Amino acid sequence: MACEGTMYDWSSIYMEKAVHANKSIASIGYVVYMIAMTAGRFTGDKLANSVGIKTMLRYSGVFIGSGLLLAAALPYKPTAFLGFVMTGFGISCVVPMVFSMAGKIKHMSGGPAIAGVSTVGYLGFLIVPPMVGFIAEQFNLRWSFALIALFGGLITWLISKMKE
Repeated sequence: MACEGTMYDWSSIYMEKAVHANKSIASIGYVVYMIAMTAGRFTGDKLANSVGIKTMLRYSGVFIGSGLLLAAALPYKPTAFLGFVMTGFGISCVVPMVFSMAGKIKHMSGGPAIAGVSTVGYLGFLIVPPMVGFIAEQFNLRWSFALIALFGGLITWLISKMKE
């Protein structure tokens, strides 16, 4: 959820500042991210039903982390676009799958569990984009994206620690 806000707010700026793309090319970064995210949402349910939600979330974390790291490590148009596509696919189903998991928690009723997940998601939208700006100001946008990539790793790690 936090990465989603980062991409909305920072992808075009990243393309301009780190990749040195002109404004028309920079906006394509956000477009390819959104196309990948949309395609992922259309195919995500079918994939989650075939491999399971936890497996999908693990893959999502890997795609998010790898995509952002690729864009940060190799700040060129093709690699940034590919990184944004990977990030879009990775992020696409995280929110629906996490809400689905929250609604099925056995030791808590669905309403409070979903409200808790929603609260954490909104906090991510409020905290992460300014954090990216702060890190970019102190270091640069490449460092910001690399650090946000850790959220993909965090998703993968947290899912692997969950009990069946």
